Amino acid sequence: MTSGRQALADTPASGRVQRRRGRRTREILTTAAELFGERGYDAVSLEDVAERLDVTKGSLYYYFRSKEELGTAAIEYLGNDWTDRLERLPAARTGSPAERLRALLHEHISIAVREYPAGLRLFLVPRDWPAATAARIKALRRRHNEIFRAVIEEGVASGEFTVTGVGTTLQCMHAAMSQAPTWCTHLPEPARAAAIAELTETLMMLVGRPPNPDTTL
Repeated sequence: MTSGRQALADTPASGRVQRRRGRRTREILTTAAELFGERGYDAVSLEDVAERLDVTKGSLYYYFRSKEELGTAAIEYLGNDWTDRLERLPAARTGSPAERLRALLHEHISIAVREYPAGLRLFLVPRDWPAATAARIKALRRRHNEIFRAVIEEGVASGEFTVTGVGTTLQCMHAAMSQAPTWCTHLPEPARAAAIAELTETLMMLVGRPPNPDTTL
């Protein structure tokens, strides 16, 4: 027999509450990530997050008990969402190494420019975070980096890519992609789309590939 509590949990109204709570949690995490990225961990308080969201500080405690808990959750959400999306990208799972790398670069840059221009900075200065969170940031960076490393190494092994060194190539790619929001976010469409495409093709040249003739730059 289904208990009264379980029956309540299975009602459509309860489902709507859960979805609304999920949307609110994502909004809080995205906003917190933006603020931490803009100002750095030490310069952001729960009051700052509440003010950006236009809610009371007390309402944040319903979701997160402390700034450190919120910061860690924001890092986890942003890092996993970003990397999950790259791993699920259909164009990054089939085709030649060049086709897959191009798709990964373009998607990464697009997310950085259009969705997480400030949040990207969370992963650039982990030393500013509490030790446990900094370690998690580094782990998320490694997971993200391995997606690109695997494709580049496959391309080098097959002779499709020519690089001076895989590690150096990856560092140059990520350094350039970290600046993409500064270069592209302020541009109106379609100039922004063109800038993202041009940066993608420029980074492909780091593995010895000429620009894609199908891309209009």
